[in-house]
Amino acid sequence: MQAISTLRTGALILGTFLLGSCDASFTGGQAFREQYAVARNALEAGHYTRANSAYTQLMPEAGPLAPRLRLEYAHSQLRAGDYPAAAREAGAVAAQTSGAGRSAALAVLGTAEHEIALAALAEGEKAAGKAHLVVARGALTEVLEKNPELDPLGALAGRKASIEVRLAAL
Repeated sequence: MQAISTLRTGALILGTFLLGSCDASFTGGQAFREQYAVARNALEAGHYTRANSAYTQLMPEAGPLAPRLRLEYAHSQLRAGDYPAAAREAGAVAAQTSGAGRSAALAVLGTAEHEIALAALAEGEKAAGKAHLVVARGALTEVLEKNPELDPLGALAGRKASIEVRLAAL
């Protein structure tokens, strides 16, 4: 249930970032726009392999839209369950952006790191699990402090609370 809620929240976060990040100066050609539609539709339909492939092809030509596409790509990786890849991409976007864009990337990063931590803990890798939990907590804390409107349903706050409980128990 938390995973579904997190995915819905992720979609809201991503939508908020994307709507606010359109750059009127970008005049990508028709082929770029068509490929973007393929990527976005595949992401929304749950066809993550197709979405990831389309985003990978788009990113070299994205210009000022690169952070937006990279965040969508990270979100697609997250939804596909490739948490390490999602964390790497979202972390890179967070390092290069500010404001709501950074917070949206940190939400993906925090979610991915939490999932990585849970897998590590399930494998008995306590130190690695704890390290990933600390990263996840830091990312989600920043999102909730700087852009609480990105968590309208409380899924990120719930995830952060779960992380706090886990860390206290370690």
